[in-house]
Amino acid sequence: MEHRHLGRSGLKISEIIYGNWLTHASQVEDDRARACVRAALDSGISTFDTADTYANTAAEVVLGEALKGERRESLEIFTKVYFPTGPQGHNDTGLSRKHIRESIDASLRRLQMDYVDLYQAHRYDYATPLEETMQAFADVVHSGKALYIGVSEWNADQIRAGHQLARELGIQLISNQPQYSMLWRVIEERVVPTSRELGVSQIVWSPVAQGILTGKYTPGAEAPEGSRARDEKGGADMIKRFLDDPVLEAVQGLAPIAEDLGLTLAQLAVAWVLSNDNVAGAIIGASRPEQVTENVKASGVTLDADVKARIDEVLGDIPETDPAKTVSPAQRLA
Repeated sequence: MEHRHLGRSGLKISEIIYGNWLTHASQVEDDRARACVRAALDSGISTFDTADTYANTAAEVVLGEALKGERRESLEIFTKVYFPTGPQGHNDTGLSRKHIRESIDASLRRLQMDYVDLYQAHRYDYATPLEETMQAFADVVHSGKALYIGVSEWNADQIRAGHQLARELGIQLISNQPQYSMLWRVIEERVVPTSRELGVSQIVWSPVAQGILTGKYTPGAEAPEGSRARDEKGGADMIKRFLDDPVLEAVQGLAPIAEDLGLTLAQLAVAWVLSNDNVAGAIIGASRPEQVTENVKASGVTLDADVKARIDEVLGDIPETDPAKTVSPAQRLA
C-alpha cells in the first residue's frame, strides 16, 4: 500500500481509503461489515472514512466496533458533519456552532475514540456564516478532538474562503472530498487548480462511479441481482444517471485497456483517479471482503500518458465536466 501526504500537512494516509457509506448498518450485516474492515486492514489500508449521517449514525458505531483493539496511532480516521442526524430536530443539521460542537462529541462516542484525524464539513452551509463555522471547527481542533479540518463538495470559491479563515484561526484545512471518476470530472476545471494553489488535497468518493466502472452493468440488460442499481435504500438513486446505454457501451470499451495492463476495470478506474496529482486518496466501499482485496491492487499502479489518452478517446464526450455541477442540490437545507 502506497501512502501520500494529505494536503500541505505532515499527515500521511493510505492512497486507498475504506469508506462505509451505503454499506455498514445499511446494505450489509454487521458481521460482514467487520470482515470488510478486517480485509482492509490486512490489505494495508490505514485510513477509514465515515460520517455521522451514514445509516443515521449507525455506521460510525459499526466502524468503531470493527476497529476496536487496533493500535489507534496506526490509523487515520475521518468523519463528517452537516446532514441531519438523530431525531432531525431544527438544530440537528448544518454547520452551526451548536451542531458542530454536539456532533463531534457524539461521533467520538460512537467511534469509541478520543479524536479523529480529519473532521469534514459534509457540505457547504448557506444558512450559517462561514466565520461561525470555521470558528467552531477551530475550537474542535484546539480542544484536541480533531487534528485537521476538511470539507466535502465545496466549490473553488468556498474552499478558498474557508482556507483563508482556517489560517487566520491557526488551523489547517487540508482536504476536499468530492465525487470524482472517469465519468464525473466536474472538479477538474476550477476545484483542482485552486486546491493545488492552496495546498489542499482531494479525497475522492465513488471512483468506480457507484459500480458502473466495474463493467457489471451492460447495455440493454437488467441490472444484476444484489447490485447498487437495485438497492432501494438510496443506491439506486445515485447510480441511475449513469445507466444509459451510451455510457455503458463506452465503459465496455475500456475493457481492452484494462486487460492490456493486467487490471480489472475497477482497478483501472481507481488507478485513474489516483493518477491525478491533487488526489491524495480514493475511497472504496465494499459489501464483501474480496471486493476490498481486489480494489487495493490499484495502489501503486502508474498510468502513462498514452493509456490516459486511450481512455479519453474511448469515453469521448461521455464524462460530465461542467464545474457548475460541483454544487450538490442536497447542500441547500435552509
